[in-house]
Amino acid sequence: MKAELIQSIALEMGLDLIGFTDAAPLNRIENKVKDRVDKKLSTEFESKDIQKRIDPRGIMREANSIIVVGFPYFYEKFNGNNSFEHALYGKLSRSSWGIDYHLVIRKYLQRLVDELSQFEKFEYTIIADTSPLVDREIAYNAGIGYYGKNTSIINQTYGSFIFIGYILTNLYLDKYSTPIESECGECDICMRSCPGKAIEEPYKLNPKNCISYLTQTKKYLDEQTSKKMGINIYGCDICQIVCPKNKNIKESFFEEFKPYKTNGIVDLKEILFMSNKEFKSKYGDMSGSWRGKNVLVRNAIIALENMGYIDDDIIEFLTKNKSELLKPYIDRYITKFLS
Repeated sequence: MKAELIQSIALEMGLDLIGFTDAAPLNRIENKVKDRVDKKLSTEFESKDIQKRIDPRGIMREANSIIVVGFPYFYEKFNGNNSFEHALYGKLSRSSWGIDYHLVIRKYLQRLVDELSQFEKFEYTIIADTSPLVDREIAYNAGIGYYGKNTSIINQTYGSFIFIGYILTNLYLDKYSTPIESECGECDICMRSCPGKAIEEPYKLNPKNCISYLTQTKKYLDEQTSKKMGINIYGCDICQIVCPKNKNIKESFFEEFKPYKTNGIVDLKEILFMSNKEFKSKYGDMSGSWRGKNVLVRNAIIALENMGYIDDDIIEFLTKNKSELLKPYIDRYITKFLS
């Protein structure tokens, strides 16, 4: 199948960020992945099996090509129906502003497959951040963007606020995209601005110090680590916000990524007192909800601790809460403010 045909159909669907690569192993990064595993820098969310991280044919044996699509999600500002002007609030990463991107990506890629199937029948597997493979390397190979020093993929039009989805297929394409080399130059503002100092070297991230990871893990976070989180409830955008390549970028056109329910923030007291049913109604369809309510409640407690905020309602809630996950943070909060 011709790559030009795929691109034209994608453009008709509004998918203007598309590239193509073969399904060969990602040998260029094999040593980097091995080094990360050997130094125990992999998180609990990653496979420790190096071959699973680098071999697309471990996911789909018949794969010959990969169709890669970037889904921009940046919105500078958003004013929805909810107002938290006077509320205590925590921050949501833009990656969790709208509808869960896994669902959005899969919906669009399935539509693309359905359109292409009218021209030629083929086998395929849709990936939406749901496999062990290193998605950013696949996006790099497909010319979606270049690596920033913070290890994000940066596109010249949409910056680094891009979700990556792709289709493994047994199709043979007539041409593949060319990778783009880094345009970061001497700039290191992302490294200097990272609150967790997670970017230890250019293009090398220690994920266990990344605030985005800290907001997701269920492992215990000591007081020093918690302080670095500030008021981040899910994810962290700091290294992207300060990046000069993200200045004057084109905003997303996906309505699904607008935060209609949350305005991109979390009312801290509200989330403490929410029932599970209320949590699912308001936050259940955002990507950050996959870790469950208690992880976000823990982050809200940490945010309140970092703000030095206390009132009787919060103390009453905390003293009655029986969650094992929350207990160390509740004890720390109460000891700090009531002793």
